[in-house]
Amino acid sequence: MKKLKLILSVFAVTFFLGCSDENNDVDLDGVNAPSNISALTTITQDNSGNVTFLPRGEGVTQFEIYFGDATTTPVYVNPGGAITHKYTEGKFQAKIVGVTINGKKTEAIQEVTVSFLAPTNFEPTITLGSNLSINVTAKAELETFFQVYFGDVANEVPVDFMEDEVITHTYLNPGTYQVRVVALSGGLATTEKTQAITVTNLFAAPIPTIPAANVISMFSDSYTNVAVDTWRTSWSQANLEDIDISGNKTKKYSALNFVGIEATTTPINASAMTFFHTDIWSSELTEFKVKLVDFGANGVFGGGDDKEHEITISNPEKEKWVSLDIPLSDFTGLTTRSHIAQLIFVAAPSGNTTVYVDNVFFYNQAGSITAAPTPTLAASKVISMFSDAYTNVAVDTWRTSWSSATLTDLSINGNATKKYSALDFVGIEATTTPINATAMTHFHTDVWSSDFTQIKIKLVDFGANGAFGGGDDKEHEITINAPAKGTWVSLDIPLSDFTGLTTRAHIAQLIYVGAPSGNNTVYIDNVYFHN
Repeated sequence: MKKLKLILSVFAVTFFLGCSDENNDVDLDGVNAPSNISALTTITQDNSGNVTFLPRGEGVTQFEIYFGDATTTPVYVNPGGAITHKYTEGKFQAKIVGVTINGKKTEAIQEVTVSFLAPTNFEPTITLGSNLSINVTAKAELETFFQVYFGDVANEVPVDFMEDEVITHTYLNPGTYQVRVVALSGGLATTEKTQAITVTNLFAAPIPTIPAANVISMFSDSYTNVAVDTWRTSWSQANLEDIDISGNKTKKYSALNFVGIEATTTPINASAMTFFHTDIWSSELTEFKVKLVDFGANGVFGGGDDKEHEITISNPEKEKWVSLDIPLSDFTGLTTRSHIAQLIFVAAPSGNTTVYVDNVFFYNQAGSITAAPTPTLAASKVISMFSDAYTNVAVDTWRTSWSSATLTDLSINGNATKKYSALDFVGIEATTTPINATAMTHFHTDVWSSDFTQIKIKLVDFGANGAFGGGDDKEHEITINAPAKGTWVSLDIPLSDFTGLTTRAHIAQLIYVGAPSGNNTVYIDNVYFHN
């Protein structure tokens, strides 16, 4: 007997035996047994396991084919005919039997090895989700399904998934993980790819609320963007990735020293705009600079009428989205703004920083906000929680976990300001070191909004035990109806008006409440007690 080994990646190999002499004797008993029995076997190159048998032989009136797998019943094929059979992956002893007209039989054994091809055109896609999560999808040809290893535990059991299925995984801690995605065939052959993914406490950037009519957007899912030639010039020192965070497009600059962004084909006319805005997020940023360059009427860099200015933001908060709303008037060297063709971001520590960027636009807001008025009270008469004019006491948080508001720390004309958007209520706490305001007579805060109809201010004293709900808490809330819009409103509220606040030696909580609830934005500055 002979054996034939068939590998899926090649066509079948056919063995033929020598031919027998023809017998013209019509005596059926004298008909010789079949000879040269074999089969031409071919297999489709699609991982289906389909093998086609074209049996061959001399003196044969019918063939019997036993496939050598779980199918035990033979199939019958006439000379010149063919039959297709589906195999799983493996080695099989197929038997080809030739039968003469008088029932004599000759058989041959062919070893058929079915080995599936590895998947091709394999394209795994890994995107960052919100807050330590990633999303994994994949597509390929010749695959049956996929597996993903997230790289965060020992002896990991992979997650199986199908094409077009999205698998979300949330890590316990920030870090860089080796994510391995495997495409499996119907057998042992696989194709895999591994990608290093860095996850952080990163959510999608806040959604801008400024009306589109007041915006010239370079990059934001919230607006129609103008043409930008490049988000990374050839002379930049940074890596750029366009990523997706929870369905929100974001620019990721890694190894950032400086990056040039250019709109030279169609420069931006920002002469009617009053602010430049961008949202940035980083876990290691210590300094961030924003430079705008106007190429002038000739539209050529270095043409003699260029104007530019760079703004420096020192120590922006880490691991949170920081919204920069910079008045264009702060770009004092940018004396013309009708042909802005270049935007440059610079980061420190140089070349060792990753910064996520979103919502890059110019805007003009009706009643545009300026810096809050500078307090004039002597520092000796003030206990300040937040003001550039004084040394501030320790505050644990400017947005508690139970708040219903979005907090953005920004700079307006170089003045640090708190921005609360989507404000329903926000809790501010100084529980570690409560404030002793017994010698103070007033509570002061400056507020600005273009859309609030009411604002409430609550002060809570936690009592001598320093614990909320400890039995000696005192509190009171003041309501200000119909405050002026589009201007800074300075509230100097006598502490005697907080009639329920009968003790003031352990003030640990300040709460702002806005209306219309959850649908207003309020800027806050100069929060202090004074006498």
